[in-house]
Amino acid sequence: MQKSHGRFHPWLFLWLLAAAAVRPALAQEVDPVALVRAAEEAIKGKTSHAVLEMTVVTPDYRRTRRLEAWWEGNEKALIVTLEPPREAGNRTLKRGNELWMYLRETETTIKIPPSMMLQSWMGSDFTYDDLVRESNPVRDYHIRLLRTDTLEGVPCYVLELTPKPEAAVVWGKLLYWIRQPDHLPARIEYYSEQGARVRTFTFHDVRRMGGRRLPTRWVMHNEREPGRYTEIRLLSIEFDIPIPEEIFSFRALEQ
Repeated sequence: MQKSHGRFHPWLFLWLLAAAAVRPALAQEVDPVALVRAAEEAIKGKTSHAVLEMTVVTPDYRRTRRLEAWWEGNEKALIVTLEPPREAGNRTLKRGNELWMYLRETETTIKIPPSMMLQSWMGSDFTYDDLVRESNPVRDYHIRLLRTDTLEGVPCYVLELTPKPEAAVVWGKLLYWIRQPDHLPARIEYYSEQGARVRTFTFHDVRRMGGRRLPTRWVMHNEREPGRYTEIRLLSIEFDIPIPEEIFSFRALEQ
């Protein structure tokens, strides 16, 4: 009786032929750096002004805030708490790599020191460092196409980002899913230097807002604390509008 491993399998030949044909084609048509740049720019802008709702969910409580924010590139930002009433008027100001917080109840302004940058911002799963550094994947990481995948029924490119030697980043690696039809971000996984997944950022509910299509619900999952995550819903947003310099001043912070 002839052994099976000695037989010629036409299906195996066709599979190998297809794989060999698809991989070079995919590699030729996709520019990984351009993909990441497009995904980042889709949800940002030269300037933006947004009203959003941020909900922190833990196994013990659920807390929602309504915020208004102004952004100018990666350099300047002012975020004002509108609700709940007991926190209304609290503000966060970013200028370059520095952050200040104003607490309305005590009328105090606090500069966030470098030692606190990895701590939670307003009890959420975002850190002060997220606000200050505004991670720049194109500048700070080597980027390569890893594979393709499907998320929520949409085909995606999966890219692997590894830090450049000179980059001042805290992550050992990122995996970045980008939707193939519109190049919008779909998912980002953050790994420690030891290879453990620390958090996962997912993007949902793509629709037109502020004159462009973009995901309008963003969720940061904390992988180290099961059941804990922070969800951001965009309620309104404008892009590339003039914003007076006064918005990013200390006077506006302590208004």
